[in-house]
Amino acid sequence: MALKKAMIIVDKGNSKENLEVLFNPSEYSLDTSNSYSWNTVPGMSMPIGQFISGGTTSLTMDFFFDTYEKGTDVRDYTRKISGLLDVESELHAPPICRFVWGSLDFQGVVEKVTQSFTMFLDSGIPVRAKLKVTFRSWHNKKSSCRRFPGILPIVRSRRCSSRANSSGCWRLRNMKTRECGAKLRRPIKLIIR
Repeated sequence: MALKKAMIIVDKGNSKENLEVLFNPSEYSLDTSNSYSWNTVPGMSMPIGQFISGGTTSLTMDFFFDTYEKGTDVRDYTRKISGLLDVESELHAPPICRFVWGSLDFQGVVEKVTQSFTMFLDSGIPVRAKLKVTFRSWHNKKSSCRRFPGILPIVRSRRCSSRANSSGCWRLRNMKTRECGAKLRRPIKLIIR
């Protein structure tokens, strides 16, 4: 059975481009985290933790490029990967990518590329390079709502104008509740005292 090549599928808005890597990575790492708020309370031996939100997942790996036998500039290949950080004119943002290799199918944006050139021709042209690439997972509003239907985001709205209540008001934004499939006719206000 032939070794399957890893591929980066680049979504440029109206077109897609497939970038095949020269050599498959030898390893990759996935990092995920959550955000918590730790509030200290006088008289308690430890702070109280409150979940704030989930974090995105990062996929990090090294790509190797070698054009020594061809005698060509390796930057012709590395430029395609580092170029994924550039803003696309149609999207007004860097493109969304999918890294596909075997059972791994990771959708995200390229967040960081570190290039190391390690071998050169006598003329000074680089022919061997290592790229450390970090992808960060990407979900738009629609896909997030599909993943977590019915969850209503609570957002800080504004200070209450009532003199009787000087604490902050919180409400569920009507627009976001409709996007996530919730059936609310008007925003709910929660008053924290």
